[in-house]
Amino acid sequence: MARRNLLTREERERLFLPRTDHFSIIRNYTLTVEDLDIIGKRRGPVNRLGIAAHLALLRHPGFGLRTNSDTPDAILNYLSAQLGVAPGTYGAYGQRPQTRTDHSSIAADYLGLRPFTRADVAHAIELAARAAMRSDRGETIARSLMDNLKAERFILPPPDTLERAGLAGRARARKRAASEIVAELGGSTLELLDALLINDPALGMTPLAWLRDMPGSPSTKNMNALLKRLRFIRDLGIEPAISLATTGFRFGQFVREGSVAPPFLLADYSHNRRRATLAAAVVNLEVKLADAAILMFERLIGGLFTRAKRGQERRYQDTAPSVGKLMRLFGATIAALDMAEETGGDPLVLVDEMVGWHRLMAARPHVDALADLAQEDTLVLATERYATLRRFSRNFLDTFTFKASGSGTNLLSALDLLKQANGSWGTQLPANPPMPFSNRHWSKLIMEGGKVSRPRYETAVLATLRDKLRAGDVWVEGTRAYQRFDAYLLPRKAAQSAISELPINVNSGEYLAHKSAELDRRLRHFAHQLRTGRLPGVTLVREKLKVVPLQAATPPEAEALDRKLDALLPRVRITELLLEVAERTGFLSAFRDVRSGKEHDKPAAVLAAILADGTNLGVERMANASQGVTYAQLAWTQNWYISPDNYEAALAQIVREHHRLPFARNWGEGVSASSDGQFFRTGRIRSGAAEINAKYGHEPGIKIYSHLSDHFASFSSRIMSATANEAPYVLDGLMLGARELPLKELYTDTSGASDHVFGLCHLLGFRFVPRMRDLADRRLGTIVSGANYKGIECLFGQAIKVGTIEAEWDDLVRMAASIREGTVAPSIILRKLSAYRRQNKLDLALRELGRIERTLFTLDWLEQPDLRRACQAGLNKGEARHALADAVYTNRHGRFTDRTLENQQYRASGLNLLIAAIAYWNALYLGRAADHLRYSGIEIDETLLAHVSPLGWSHIGLTGDYLWEDASFSGNRGYRALHDPNGRLRLVA
Repeated sequence: MARRNLLTREERERLFLPRTDHFSIIRNYTLTVEDLDIIGKRRGPVNRLGIAAHLALLRHPGFGLRTNSDTPDAILNYLSAQLGVAPGTYGAYGQRPQTRTDHSSIAADYLGLRPFTRADVAHAIELAARAAMRSDRGETIARSLMDNLKAERFILPPPDTLERAGLAGRARARKRAASEIVAELGGSTLELLDALLINDPALGMTPLAWLRDMPGSPSTKNMNALLKRLRFIRDLGIEPAISLATTGFRFGQFVREGSVAPPFLLADYSHNRRRATLAAAVVNLEVKLADAAILMFERLIGGLFTRAKRGQERRYQDTAPSVGKLMRLFGATIAALDMAEETGGDPLVLVDEMVGWHRLMAARPHVDALADLAQEDTLVLATERYATLRRFSRNFLDTFTFKASGSGTNLLSALDLLKQANGSWGTQLPANPPMPFSNRHWSKLIMEGGKVSRPRYETAVLATLRDKLRAGDVWVEGTRAYQRFDAYLLPRKAAQSAISELPINVNSGEYLAHKSAELDRRLRHFAHQLRTGRLPGVTLVREKLKVVPLQAATPPEAEALDRKLDALLPRVRITELLLEVAERTGFLSAFRDVRSGKEHDKPAAVLAAILADGTNLGVERMANASQGVTYAQLAWTQNWYISPDNYEAALAQIVREHHRLPFARNWGEGVSASSDGQFFRTGRIRSGAAEINAKYGHEPGIKIYSHLSDHFASFSSRIMSATANEAPYVLDGLMLGARELPLKELYTDTSGASDHVFGLCHLLGFRFVPRMRDLADRRLGTIVSGANYKGIECLFGQAIKVGTIEAEWDDLVRMAASIREGTVAPSIILRKLSAYRRQNKLDLALRELGRIERTLFTLDWLEQPDLRRACQAGLNKGEARHALADAVYTNRHGRFTDRTLENQQYRASGLNLLIAAIAYWNALYLGRAADHLRYSGIEIDETLLAHVSPLGWSHIGLTGDYLWEDASFSGNRGYRALHDPNGRLRLVA
């Protein structure tokens, strides 16, 4: 049986071998005066250098000197220089074994260290177990074990002993955590958990498999199916507080394992491990089901009003011919009355003669109908589908307990009233029910005829509940996506240190005074520049700004160079490319077993699973098209090694290495990025995040919102609804996917721009640069009167409400600090704020702050053609990324056919990883191709390299059979040979 390892070869080298870089040598091996004193007592340079080596290696890494070969030359040279002896003398050290033993004892006594004995193994295992309660990563456990043993003044035992102690400690931690969770469960609950793995004939599967199979398409049937599953889980009686029985990491590990482990495998676990895993899975499923049910409620209610609005619009369109006739009739009537005014004739007689009184009377019903249609509220139209709403509303309200504060309590009263009335269809509502509606007209519609209309009332209450849930004014405990708004932010006391780290002046008075002065100065300067015609391509025509579009900035010479370099790139299969990128970047080390944390022993299986996601081929078809990888291996790999966290870690490794490539510097300083959404169809099934957006046709689809650095590294992508506003997602990639990149500037298209994003980007230290297509329709902001800026008064909208910003300043900076610390995603905050029917104070304050920043940016945009050019160049890079995505994601007609949002995100993550790998590989070999041209005597204008893109794919075999066993290379000095563009002309028989 193969021995299990805690560490990989690279991890062993990092932990157990002395570091020999210049900084580490100085930090770890500089001798003190006291060291020199004890060393000086030894006789001869050989012994002095020998005991110095003992001291050095006992300090770091901590094992001491076992053989002469343990001491790297770089360390010996540094020690020798401090002692004034020749490094070569070290070869004679230790010829007498007793000398080595004596020196080891002297050095240990001097440092206050004691040897590690067999009796200390149990203690080491316990130390490793404590570390493993916080992490399953072997390197983390081993490092913690070494640090603790050193802190307790032990000489470290051999690495093999450390590894075995770490493995035993990790096993103990897993057993301990399982016991802690199971101890909180009663006997009946344990029996119910065990029953989750027994096949239920009524379900046609095990209850656990049924619970995991959550329908995603919004329908009343699926809503009730989700609620049924949620009630089933609650009947198990497992409280969410059980997660506190052990450490957060250990419970999370049980959750991760319980989310993917098939029932047959769980059945083979030991009692405690199986039950702890199931308990954690149930707690997690309860949260996921609650979130899914409320999200489906959102979509069902939203769809109710959307269909009502579309129906109203269709009726408007259908009345177009009638409106035309009535307008002509109205025009003829006006003409008759005008003639009567001019001639003094009888108006009624002239109307009858010129129009026909009978025609006017006949048109009256049509006029009344059009007037009614114009005044018809969507609530009335939505209520026409009240029977559909009733199929799930009672079940939904009975399943959840809603909480609110302030004005939301009126809505809770209305919900309680509906629950009481839901006892039967005929139950009457009271004459004066609670009216928690922001739309006051709804109250009148509900009371139309002097009696409460229950269908309208219930529809209006549920629509209001939807809005309040989205905004966070009403919340449900035990959910992730529908918590109280304040719960997403750092606690006020804990936020103070994070606020002090924000890249702005956090004193509101000083900040606003500075911004007011800056805005005033910039506006005066802009007004002067515009009046004197000193802004190239910018004019004010009929009170609207006109900006002349920039000409294409790519010179023909750059296009010719791009073709030359592209022709030199090696011709490669995607399998070979992925294996090479994995070897160079080490990204495969991120794909670890969810249970054990160990790396996969068959790299080709991991790469094939990634390729199955990223090309939309799927596991079964990938197995059929692959050599050396079976379906069972792929299915196992996808289940245990492919996870969102692993995808994120692997992508970060590729992006990090990409930014280190010398050739990447031609594209910028690595401090800017662009972001944009790309639409993908999902077919006829509306599932996951799929929605119908008329802009892209009548089929449902999703968007992938991606971020690309100026070095062409695609560092973030996430699934979003096709109908959702892109603006809330602009900052997600910067805050969640690019923490290691020194990004300062972000380019987006117009759809990603909003005042809120301007404000939040500024608070977080980013410069937001959207391409402003609707510049003429946007008003500038000013703190003082717009009349102070002669010549541009027409460009101003309402004055910026500085008082609102000042009043909400504490919450503004607390919100920014929470996002910066990773407590909450920016998109969650922005979606919550945008969900308010009427702007709340924080939302308004962020908008006003954003108006300041948008105005300053607009002035930059108009005054700096280079900024406009840089933004366009950044967005062009994003378009190139979209083209590559279309080329890679070709199978199944490029459609996302997955039912759940989770599986759709897996596809998007796989696709993004492939794009990042291709861009890295291309950038690597573009650099070699450029060097080849230089060595061949061809001069290259270095400025033209900025226009070369690493997102081409014509030289890559993306489809066909995937020959993993043959996917290797043995190129010259570790690189593939460049392609000879004329080689094919010489290969003639």
